[in-house]
Amino acid sequence: MTLPRTADDADGGGGEPRDAELGATATATAVSASALSRAGSPRLARLTDAYGSLERRLAEPRIRRRIEIAAPVAILGLAAVARLVGLGNPHLLIFDETYYVKEGWSTWQLGYEGEWAEGANERFEAGDPGALSTEADYVVHPPLGKWIIGMAMAVFGMGDPFWWRLPSALAGIALVGLTYAVARGLLRSVAFASLAGFWMAIDGFAIVMSRTALLDGILAVFVLAGAGALLLDRRGSPARTVRALAARRGRFGAALWNRPWIIVAGVLLGAGCATKWSGGAFLALFGLWIVVMEALDRRRAGYRHPWLGTLLTQAPASFVLLVVPALVVYVASYAGWFDGGWGSQLMLERADLRWGGLLAWVPLGLQSLWAYHAQQLGFHVGLTNDHAYQSPAIEWLWLGRPTGFKMVTVEDGSWWITAVPNLLVWYAGVLALGFLLFHVGRTLDRRAAFLLLAVAAGYVPWLLFPDRTIFFFYAIVFLPFLVIGLAFTLQQLVALRAPARAATSGDARTALDEDLAAAIPPVPGTETARRDTASEPVDDVEWRAAAWSIVALLVVTSILVAAWYLPVWYGIPLPDGLMRLRFWPPSWP
Repeated sequence: MTLPRTADDADGGGGEPRDAELGATATATAVSASALSRAGSPRLARLTDAYGSLERRLAEPRIRRRIEIAAPVAILGLAAVARLVGLGNPHLLIFDETYYVKEGWSTWQLGYEGEWAEGANERFEAGDPGALSTEADYVVHPPLGKWIIGMAMAVFGMGDPFWWRLPSALAGIALVGLTYAVARGLLRSVAFASLAGFWMAIDGFAIVMSRTALLDGILAVFVLAGAGALLLDRRGSPARTVRALAARRGRFGAALWNRPWIIVAGVLLGAGCATKWSGGAFLALFGLWIVVMEALDRRRAGYRHPWLGTLLTQAPASFVLLVVPALVVYVASYAGWFDGGWGSQLMLERADLRWGGLLAWVPLGLQSLWAYHAQQLGFHVGLTNDHAYQSPAIEWLWLGRPTGFKMVTVEDGSWWITAVPNLLVWYAGVLALGFLLFHVGRTLDRRAAFLLLAVAAGYVPWLLFPDRTIFFFYAIVFLPFLVIGLAFTLQQLVALRAPARAATSGDARTALDEDLAAAIPPVPGTETARRDTASEPVDDVEWRAAAWSIVALLVVTSILVAAWYLPVWYGIPLPDGLMRLRFWPPSWP
């Protein structure tokens, strides 16, 4: 489960040692370790020799192949255990499950969300769905996520809470796997992709969202999968642009329509929008990312008007490839709604509201859907009801108020289910955002820029509504990118004094170099002799050993933090004194 290399590889960018280059690193390690053993203290020398021996061992092809298979399998296994064990507990509708579990059941029974009678929660928890009526209910979120939540209940029944939550748990496991895959493609390292996947697997925020039947965890899967599809489109994109230039030397260049991964991204991001509207921010910003990357590719390839050409040719094509599939998926998710959902018959019943003029041809069902969305928008913009656990987006980064999903008092204390992240991973990830900003400003690294863009898409729109009722658990959609950003930052730390990448020969050239040479022949007389740039690698094994020690310390500490907060993630009863020690921030709740 690995995303292929990104366009930065084709560009020849990135200075970090890849897993494939560990052999050269390990060779340099042997030289450096030997030198340290002669010059340094005996204890430091022994530690350095031990680290160098381990590094050389892990660089062996046989060992590397086993790790590449075992690492994601182990991470997914850990994620599955953390999310599936005891999934049916508590036997209660938790937090917004009171909406989405019942609506998930309703969509599979009626095709749309029906109204529930008084006392429906107690009857539903007892295994009795009889409180559901055929009268359509007014709801404010698209239906796809509820169709997904109701899948297991449609097959196995609604009597066991395990089936209420199984689709969300499977989505949570998939989110961990996708985090590993996207990190593997961006960072080109099994080790740091494993870090990102492991931290997602043990993160309490991700665990609670996986063990509760809400829409946001499902949205996060679609968004991360869509991001992965865009990264796959970037694979070899610069070289593709150059070949297009060689084939057709127009003033503005030709549009490239053979971009299947953009279509896949459109489908996935459209599914995200069909789960919650907040997926639209990712669709918009990722679409902008496609256009900017295409313009940069064209500039490097030698197009005369790269930005104007992109806006006139490729941008419209990319819009069609991305947005049209997204729109089709979004409208298709309302298939059941057209046959009886709230407001679906509005235009049939109210001729005075029907569109006229140039829009008279639009089917009445779509006109009703538009009117319904206008009402939904008014609800979302005007939602200002006070809630005990509301948290403006400005508070999210310092965890001003994590969302308490459920609290029950028992004889010897109480139990809580709270969507609080692993504190070490969260705060380290927030600090890593500062490094990513600095790194992008210094190097224009497109990978770091993509991670920042993804975090911004999930966070910044909520800052625009400071008075709206907002909850911290919305942040689950950008948590994977935050964790990958932390892994990226640690990779830069370890690679700070890694051996320089050496060319295999003076004539070594990338595929992009060859395409550039074919498309843009050099001006006669300007050729310069190529020099062999290969040089003996300069290595600092002591630095790498120290950096990996920091990484190991973070991993161990994050495990201890996870163990400490386990009771408030799983609803384990504790005496009040011990429970208060786990409140975060300490003033919570």
